[in-house]
This record gives sequence, C-alpha cells and structure tokens, in this order.
Amino acid sequence: MNFRCLSVSVLSAIALATSQPAAAAPYLPKDDTVVLETLPGKPSDPTATELRSMRAAVAAAPTDAEAAARLALRYFELAMEQGDPRYVGYAEAVIRPWPENATTAAELLVLHGKLRQYRHDFAHAMADFDLALKSDPANFGARAWRVAILMVRADYAGARRECDLLAQYASELQAVACSTYVDATTGNARPAYARLLAALARAGEVDPGHQLWILTRLAEMAWRFGDAGAAERHFRSALALGFDDNFLLAAYADFLLEQGRAAEVVPLLRKWSRSDTLLLRLALATRALKQPEGEKYVRTLGDRFADAGLRGEKLHLQEEARFLLDLKGDARAALAAASENYRTQREPRDAQVLIDAALAARDPAAATPALQWVEASGFEAKRLRDAASQLKAMKP
Repeated sequence: MNFRCLSVSVLSAIALATSQPAAAAPYLPKDDTVVLETLPGKPSDPTATELRSMRAAVAAAPTDAEAAARLALRYFELAMEQGDPRYVGYAEAVIRPWPENATTAAELLVLHGKLRQYRHDFAHAMADFDLALKSDPANFGARAWRVAILMVRADYAGARRECDLLAQYASELQAVACSTYVDATTGNARPAYARLLAALARAGEVDPGHQLWILTRLAEMAWRFGDAGAAERHFRSALALGFDDNFLLAAYADFLLEQGRAAEVVPLLRKWSRSDTLLLRLALATRALKQPEGEKYVRTLGDRFADAGLRGEKLHLQEEARFLLDLKGDARAALAAASENYRTQREPRDAQVLIDAALAARDPAAATPALQWVEASGFEAKRLRDAASQLKAMKP
C-alpha cells in the first residue's frame, strides 16, 4: 500500500482537514459533454497526461469498477494535495454509478466514504466504511478512516477501540501511528512522540509517503509539548521528501507564524493561492510583513467566502473564522463561524479558533464546549491552554 500523506495514505485520514457540506444541491448538467470548469494544468503536465489516460480508460469501459476507482482515487488525491475541492466533485461523478450498498466492492465503498467525510456527512461516511468492513473485515482503509472521523468528533475512546481493531491487520508502525495520534491529543504528547519515533527507527525502510505522514505527526507532537527545534527538524525532513501536501504546508505555515517567522511563509506558499487554507496563511504572513500584495490576498479570500455563501456552501468554516478574526477584525462574525464549525468539527485547531474568537468578542460562554474539551482531553499546546485560561478568567 502506498502511504502518500493526505492523498493515498489511509492513515493520513486521521489528520485530514475536511470541508463543510454544501447546503444546496449541486448543479448536475444533463449532457456529459458540458464543460463546467477547466482546472489549472498544461496539456504537457504529467498529471494532466495521467488523468487523460485514466478518463479514457473509464470511457472505454464504463462498467469497469477498478478503472473508475483508480480515477476517482486520483481525483481525491489531487484535492488533498492541492487543497482544491473541485477535484472531489469530479471523483463523486466518476463513482456515482456504483451505489452505496452491500453489492458494491469494498474499495468503492471506501471511496464513497472518503468523499462523504470530505463534505462532513460523517454519519453516511461511517455507514459506507461499515459496509466495506462487512464484506472485507481486513480492509485497512475503512478502519483508518473510521479512526479519522472519530478523532474529528473528539470521540477518543471510540478512536482507541478502532486503533485496537486496526492493529490486527497493520504493521507495527501503522498500529503505533494510530494509537500515538490519539495519545498525543489526550495529554500524552511526549511519550507518544517517543513511541512513534522509536517505531519509525525500528521499521527500517519505509515508503516515502508514509514517512511524510509520520514526520508531520512527529513535528506536531514536538510543537505541542514545546520542543520547537525538534518540530522544525521534522517539518523540514517532511518537506525534503518533495511531495505536494496541503496539510503539511498548512501545519508548517502555522508553526512559522506562531514563531514570528512570517517572512518564511511567503516563499513557502506563494504558488499555492488556489488553496483557501494556504491562501489564508499567505494572507496572514503578508499582512504581518505589511507587504502590499497582502490586501489582494485578503480581497481574494473575501470574494471566495462570499461566493461560497451565495452557493449555499460552507467549505472552510474554520478558515473563514480565522479570516474574519485576524484579517477583517470582526470578532462577532468570527465567533459565529467558529461556533458553527465547532458543532461539526472538534479538533484542536477548531477549539483554538473558537476560543480566540470568544476572547476577542469578550464572550466566554460562547466557547464553553471548547473550554470543556481542553480540560477533558488534557491537550497540552501552550498557546491553546493559555488562551483558555484567559477566557475562563474573563468576566462576561
């Protein structure tokens, strides 16, 4: 199995930054020849060539489930690599002929589940993964994506149970990666880091994509317990592998911004403006540096969020909340977006933006769920715990 982080890797699902579901039904053209939009890419680009070949294979054999699965998976990978949700729509169209029921192959059900979770339709995603596991109990991908959703929902007991089940079919490194991800989120970041680092050393030769996932997790763990030097080394080792990875770039950019190193964020992300998540970090960096292009990035982000709202879509509520708070200075609107986001996603960064917005709006009660999570989870990141303490000390 290839372990491309946030792309091919099913373990990468554990840390996936998903996008919100669209409230309105998508437009479906009546004619398959209608071109809705052409994604960036030159005809000679290797990815464009690869996609043309895959699309031709599907067109030549429309009932070939394996060909459809390969194309849909590649589209999903590109969405995760580039942070471009349009590829998810393409993937959904490819596998639409294969329904979400017990007669469909497990790998197609897993793909359905991945796409469902991307749109925060967690209940149906879990149902898809359950169906896949009924027909293929050893399906590692279905189990790992169940862990991912449980982590997003802050159901750590459930995630631990899934990790135990996953370990029956996993390598030692895969099993340790799963369990330490839960441990590092629940007050045991330093021992989790040591276990994962040791497991990586014992594993010998590891697929580069899997290394990417492990190194990114190690960087986050070290950052969490305050070893910025170790976090920096792991981030740089991950970047040196040469993969395009939206999650890695966003995590490293956030690390640099927190360290007061905005000047390093700009060259890191300048070519990634198609991704809303990365454009946000680029706008924050250029604003901090008082660079004139920063205002252009702010306007572009504002237009994107406004357009999404007109379409009834809420693709990146966490990013929209940060945009409203840190770039527009609208604490009340940021708090509304962060609160809505936290009802669906309860990862650490979701709690951080909700607490930050509540602080700015001087409304401690609005962040009660996040404050309760900080205490119950034992999450260790200093900035988050400091913000939580400030908010609890604030008089309404």
